[in-house]
Amino acid sequence: MHKLQFSIVINAPRERVWNTMLNDETYRQWTAEFMPGSHYVGDWNKGSKILFLGPDGKGNMSGMVSRIKENRRHEYVSIEHLGFVQNGKEDTTSEAVKCWAGALENYTFKDLNGKTEVLVEMDTNEEYREMFENTWPKALQKLKKLAEK
Repeated sequence: MHKLQFSIVINAPRERVWNTMLNDETYRQWTAEFMPGSHYVGDWNKGSKILFLGPDGKGNMSGMVSRIKENRRHEYVSIEHLGFVQNGKEDTTSEAVKCWAGALENYTFKDLNGKTEVLVEMDTNEEYREMFENTWPKALQKLKKLAEK
């Protein structure tokens, strides 16, 4: 597992940045950088199950089965990835999932005198490392544009 970090400073207060990052409508906009049609099903409350989904090109939704490990409003969210959704079915027990289950994706929101620094820290395997290294900066720029409107 590799640990990746990304950050951006957004000219908006933490509450606005938080809401822009996590509210359904704007979440769909900035995560389209990863895959058009990306969305979540569930909520951001601590302990909640949440599915991160996108179209797989075959008419099904595929993505991740996750749990909100921690949520400190306007400060920090920790997502624990538990498995995959493939062909519309959840998989949290196969061998393919076991080597990846437990990976974390954390968002920290720091106040910088009315601006907000967003720090993303995530675990990934070698297969997805380059994709995340290329896409997260674009997604954070999109988030910045949305939050600064």
